[in-house]
Amino acid sequence: MKDESYRLETAVDAEDDPPETREGSVAEALHGERLDKVIVGLAPEFSRSHLQGLIKGGQVQVDGKPAASAAQRVRAGQRIAMTLLPTEESRAYRAEALPMAVVYEDDDLLVVDKEAGRVVHPAAGNWSGTLLNGLLDRYPQSAALPRAGIVHRLDKDTSGLMVVGKSLVAVTALVRAIAGREVRRRYLAIAHGKAPAAAFSVEAPIGRDPQMRLRMAVTGSGKAARTDVERIASDGVLSALRCTLHTGRTHQIRVHLASRGLPLVGDRLYGGRPAEGIERQALHAAQLAFAHPLSGRPLAFASPLPADLAPAWRQLTGSAA
Repeated sequence: MKDESYRLETAVDAEDDPPETREGSVAEALHGERLDKVIVGLAPEFSRSHLQGLIKGGQVQVDGKPAASAAQRVRAGQRIAMTLLPTEESRAYRAEALPMAVVYEDDDLLVVDKEAGRVVHPAAGNWSGTLLNGLLDRYPQSAALPRAGIVHRLDKDTSGLMVVGKSLVAVTALVRAIAGREVRRRYLAIAHGKAPAAAFSVEAPIGRDPQMRLRMAVTGSGKAARTDVERIASDGVLSALRCTLHTGRTHQIRVHLASRGLPLVGDRLYGGRPAEGIERQALHAAQLAFAHPLSGRPLAFASPLPADLAPAWRQLTGSAA
């Protein structure tokens, strides 16, 4: 689409950080085209899908009236005006005041106890309300760090402990320690089925499930992964487990347990189902231990099971975790 198809004007309001507005007239060459195709010429730096969202949100007008739909056909000479709201991606790395349970903090790092339901890092469908957004609010200087200091992640519906770097030196050292398997991460899990009484290891590569892109799977083309599993108790229907990660692949514990016929309670993605009042995957990062990235001092932290998992664990084991 050629620039000469339009007569463009750009206007910016006087408010702080205002949205930009653009206007143009439909040229003869574009008579009868879809509106969403036409406005690409007004704002070529945006994706067509984002511009379709602006139309749906009432940000695009044709001859002074809100556009009816992206598929609306335009006529030569019609006046198009649009307000260019930023993309969700561009707004993702913004500070947001969010609750954050900090269990340890010094000048170089902090350890947080993440609640279930909190996404760690912005991504499609979750561009705000993430742990990263909260870190940017609590520590504005973290904007200068890779991923605001986040060096490892927990799934949205997994609760528990995470370490976050507050300086570039600490971030670099923590990333190396995790890659070198020098950070001990232990999880408590409640799974369907009766786990073996003897401790066992699952050492199987994990990659994207070729049949369902939202899932991971044990696959020969995946990355090496190892999870140690210890049965704490079982009633024959459910098992209380302690899992130790040696690697940190996406959904690792969930995939490894499901591959052994032990899907997590509440984990619908991998064959689990709600039980004992648990609606989310029954997985909690309960212990975290590592050497301080600067001083080398050993650090160890523990987090009790949250309220939605504790009753079922107590019923299985006869005690609190």
